[in-house]
Amino acid sequence: MNQNLMRRVVALIIVVGALAFGYQYFIGDGQALSTTNSGKKSTKGGQAAPVRIAKVETRTVPVRLETIGAVQSRSTVQVRSRVDGQLIAAAFKEGQWVKKGDLLFRIDPRSFEAQLRQAQANLARDQAQLVKARSDLDRYSQLSQKGFSSQQKYEEAKANVATLQAIIRADQATVEIAKLQLEFTEIRAPIEGRTGNMLITPGNLVKANDTPALVVINETRPIHVAFSVPERNVADLKARIAQGPLSITVSLPEQPEKRQTGDVVFINNAVDTATGTIQLKAVFANDDELLTPGQFVRVAVTLDTLADALVVPSGAIQDGQKGSYVFVVHKDMTVEPRPVAIGPADEGATVVKSGLVAGETVVTDGQLRLFPGARVQPQKPGVAAAGSGTPETGKKKNGKGKEATNAGPGKDSGKPGASQ
Repeated sequence: MNQNLMRRVVALIIVVGALAFGYQYFIGDGQALSTTNSGKKSTKGGQAAPVRIAKVETRTVPVRLETIGAVQSRSTVQVRSRVDGQLIAAAFKEGQWVKKGDLLFRIDPRSFEAQLRQAQANLARDQAQLVKARSDLDRYSQLSQKGFSSQQKYEEAKANVATLQAIIRADQATVEIAKLQLEFTEIRAPIEGRTGNMLITPGNLVKANDTPALVVINETRPIHVAFSVPERNVADLKARIAQGPLSITVSLPEQPEKRQTGDVVFINNAVDTATGTIQLKAVFANDDELLTPGQFVRVAVTLDTLADALVVPSGAIQDGQKGSYVFVVHKDMTVEPRPVAIGPADEGATVVKSGLVAGETVVTDGQLRLFPGARVQPQKPGVAAAGSGTPETGKKKNGKGKEATNAGPGKDSGKPGASQ
């Protein structure tokens, strides 16, 4: 009897505990649900959403075509030897800026000097023989006229003079070639530019027009930038060039603040059918040598300029199922989504062709919590807007005078009853 009674008591205690646990569970869940519903109701009922705003302005906006370009040297020369010999000296340093005509290399000139002396000696010998031949011609001419010598002797003397004159001309050409060969032992810069690596060092034997080159020189002042644009823009480009020089701006991807301006000097005569683009080239002074051959740069071509265009910050433009729209802020601090037709963008601002008027206020950040008729609270710069894609983190003073980090809405405060 006692064991049965004990079993009944234990079973009763377990049932009562389960009922108490279930009661507390349902009560707690109902409170959380009530809290959540209350929060939603208060948000829709009139709690203002923090946002950033801006005025619709008018300004002059350039119509730019942006693409990627490649920097190219205006002229590239692979310096090679024009004679066979041994390099005995280099008169420049790798990477040095050289002018046209500056000495780069020396080749051992001794064999070429000997060839020049030999050619000069042959010329002197033949010139002496010509003097004697002319004297013989004069003597045979007089003797032939007086009948003391045959006409054949006179003609032979005359032919000898003509032969020696031709030999002397050949000797003179040989001397000029020898001088030129000797001159080629000094290899000079054919253009002005910056040298690259020294590919063959002094002490090596080189051959005329052999590969590899001794050094490569790139002309970088001025310099070219080659880029391609879609074929649909060809007509606009040609119309713009017909009005005068077409200027473009280039900047380095890692240094967008450093820019250079140049003029288009070439449009290809055919569209690349594989890519549907046409190639252009522009020339830049490049006095500071910011542009280096082989670099990729951002290219901006200004095709036109829109005067008194309506612009809004690009962050105000939203994309919907029916197209682009913005949230317009009314005087009572409620918002209205309004469809707009947009145009080109420039430096963080987008042109609005229709849908807005100058002076209206639009939301630029915090649109995720907005709906038609929602109330908004404009925030000061540096304060995160609700629903921002990249919320900012600010700091504020707590009750004890210490700095506390404000991580923005949606973060658990760590206190009991805080809803997510």
